[in-house]
Amino acid sequence: MSDDEDAPQAKRQRIHFGSLEEVEKNRLASQTTGKDGKEMDEVDRIISNAIMEGIQSGNINISEGEYLELSEDTTSERHQELLEQFERRKKARMITVPTDNAAVQARLRELGEPITLFGEGPPERRDRLRKMLAELGDDALKQEEKEPPKTEEIVAEEVWYHEGPQELQVARTWIANYSLPRADERLKKARISHARPETEKAAKTQELHRKLRSLNNSCSQIGDSRPLSYCQFSPDSKLLATASWSGLCKLWSVPDCEPVSTMKGHNERVCSIVFHPQARLSLDETTPSMASSGADGTVLLWNFKSENPIANIEGHDKRVPRLAYHPSGRFLGTTCFDNSWRLWDLEQLKEVLHQEGHSREVYDIAFQCDGSMVATCGLDARGMVWDLRTGQCVMPLDGHLQKVLGIDFSPNGYHIATGSEDQKVIVWDLRKRQAIYTIPAHTNLISSVKYYENYLISASYDCKVKVWSQPGWAPLKTLSGHEQKVSCVDISPDGEYIASTSFDRTFKLWASE
Repeated sequence: MSDDEDAPQAKRQRIHFGSLEEVEKNRLASQTTGKDGKEMDEVDRIISNAIMEGIQSGNINISEGEYLELSEDTTSERHQELLEQFERRKKARMITVPTDNAAVQARLRELGEPITLFGEGPPERRDRLRKMLAELGDDALKQEEKEPPKTEEIVAEEVWYHEGPQELQVARTWIANYSLPRADERLKKARISHARPETEKAAKTQELHRKLRSLNNSCSQIGDSRPLSYCQFSPDSKLLATASWSGLCKLWSVPDCEPVSTMKGHNERVCSIVFHPQARLSLDETTPSMASSGADGTVLLWNFKSENPIANIEGHDKRVPRLAYHPSGRFLGTTCFDNSWRLWDLEQLKEVLHQEGHSREVYDIAFQCDGSMVATCGLDARGMVWDLRTGQCVMPLDGHLQKVLGIDFSPNGYHIATGSEDQKVIVWDLRKRQAIYTIPAHTNLISSVKYYENYLISASYDCKVKVWSQPGWAPLKTLSGHEQKVSCVDISPDGEYIASTSFDRTFKLWASE
């Protein structure tokens, strides 16, 4: 660009208001002398001549007024969009949508929209319907007022029953005859306990809490060369069985923690080991007195006379994390990572029930003291309570946010505790069919929960075991001593000892001073 072209651009920074015609007449009248008495340069003459030629040719239009009025069309599109968006939000807030989830789904179906989106819950679904009605306008609102949503279009889930084997009918009848007298006896004891004076019950509770607050580590023993996964006391409280990732099961004397026997039979990690309810009480030592499960799906039966298994229960193809004896000792319940749990009749030597219902792996199992119900929990973040006499799921335990790894029945028969990866323990009441308390128990996942009379114990991967009162669920004692994750906890039947196993390869006994 030349110097002559740069000069006019420097002059264009000045802005003139009003009629250009009057300004140019004055400038042309004084081509030789400006307003300030100085001689006009050649550049001003060129600009003036160009402007006048433009005016005369009609390329430049001169406004007669001195003000330029802006029209409404100059509003930006972005501003208009923001106004429309604001109006839609205002209208959406004024729209009333149904609170019933089925009604919301029915209305979405009428509008030709999907009734649910991935990861969408009922609140998000209602918000989506409200936004759609706001966008559709007044016609959709009038239709919403005149035609209420048809909830009949939402088809309810059907419960399917399959015909079971004859052995299952025999088992259900036997369980009903076994559990009803025990339930009657339990209710009689509960009425007697409830009729006691309040002062007597308060004194007993204070004595129990004093005993629990004095719990200390009475014995610590290295159980194996690899992490210990499970432990359980024998029914006479004289033995403790431990399971290890090395594939070994061991028996230890209580309370001196001396090794009694080592049982070899598993080729993979042992997940759990349990005693028969009558082991070392009325059961002969040569009959099956213990059962253990492994990560390879094996379930073995043991007695006290041999270090090798006496029987093998076949039928699982995947990991069996937990198993439990029915209070009668006749049945054995096992959970499996094939999303099911099973009930084995040890007298008929048959699998009488293969129960599905969980959407993911089933982890833990616990029988009610009467023997009429069983509770299971799994990695689908829920628990389920099953009636063994009818086969129905009498109560789903939905409340945890992550995997549920521990479950246990209270001795009163109607309270259930579940422990989860969400670091909480939830207490459920079968009579009310709902959760009655949530305990923010630990700072890491809860691996095991265990009831005993009027208190509850939880174990966690935060290396601690905690004792909680019932009712009230107040923390009574924190048992610290393990160096790594605590995998399992158990209470001796006489209530004198608490045992815990850990990934630090040790198990510990806790007793009151």
